[in-house]
Amino acid sequence: MSLPRRTFALFLAMTPGIGGRSVTRILARNDLLNRSAEEFLRLSAEAFIEEYRLSAKAAANLAHEPEKRIKLVQEAEKHLTGLGVNLISSADAHYPNLIEEMDPDPPGILFLYGNARLLEGSTFCVLSSRNSRPADLDLIEKLAEEGVLRSEVLVSGHDRPEYKRSAIVPLRWGSPRILCLDRGLFTALGKDLQNDTSSEAYLWRERFDPRTDLVISPFRPDAGFVGINNQVRDRLIGCLAKRLAFVQIAEGGNMERIAKLALKAGRQVEVSDRSPNFRSLVQLGASVISS
Repeated sequence: MSLPRRTFALFLAMTPGIGGRSVTRILARNDLLNRSAEEFLRLSAEAFIEEYRLSAKAAANLAHEPEKRIKLVQEAEKHLTGLGVNLISSADAHYPNLIEEMDPDPPGILFLYGNARLLEGSTFCVLSSRNSRPADLDLIEKLAEEGVLRSEVLVSGHDRPEYKRSAIVPLRWGSPRILCLDRGLFTALGKDLQNDTSSEAYLWRERFDPRTDLVISPFRPDAGFVGINNQVRDRLIGCLAKRLAFVQIAEGGNMERIAKLALKAGRQVEVSDRSPNFRSLVQLGASVISS
């Protein structure tokens, strides 16, 4: 019995040491060689290293008891499918164009839970570098509310003051939102995916509502947070937004890189004059948010 592509992609994504880009590289090379998942799994660890440019650790994990781990992955896939979670790799035709047209190094795997149709709407985000001041947080909330009242769909995170300030706004108005995670779905929403990502959400609803919102994670469902995850999360938020508003941008930081990627991709970019370096982005095509 052949291994379905989705199951094989999940198997790869759940293998320690294999990140999203490696999953995409394996799937693409197998397609090129017309190599089935079963043929791939019969290769040696040395072949994984030489042909697929995997690390020695990843190759060893991949070659260790694949049949046993496939059964575990099939059980996990059944659980994810039952919960309504969708898995997309960047090698799939329905991988979001919004990401590919902006990010030169897009996440290789995305786990989606909720209303995926939100990606087809008018999306926006309000971004700001860390350690934003109280007045910056007030502006984040104001800009988020303006977008929501224009019937735009907010794309945000869940665990930084800058993201919490914007993510709560759609809840007040009964509007949908897209939340991007810096950890796995189970880690953020619980094993049944019913917990909301913030305690403040319980003022408006008892549990997370997948009919209204969409949560996206580029990490394994049970993955915890590690340092580099926040940069991947920030870039994903920027890519999924058709309009990007920035409040504070640290010079040389991740937010500045996202703004430049967005401008290069032809996105609508707005920068607050509260940010000391806003003029350099205006010269590249950004518009000014006047305070």
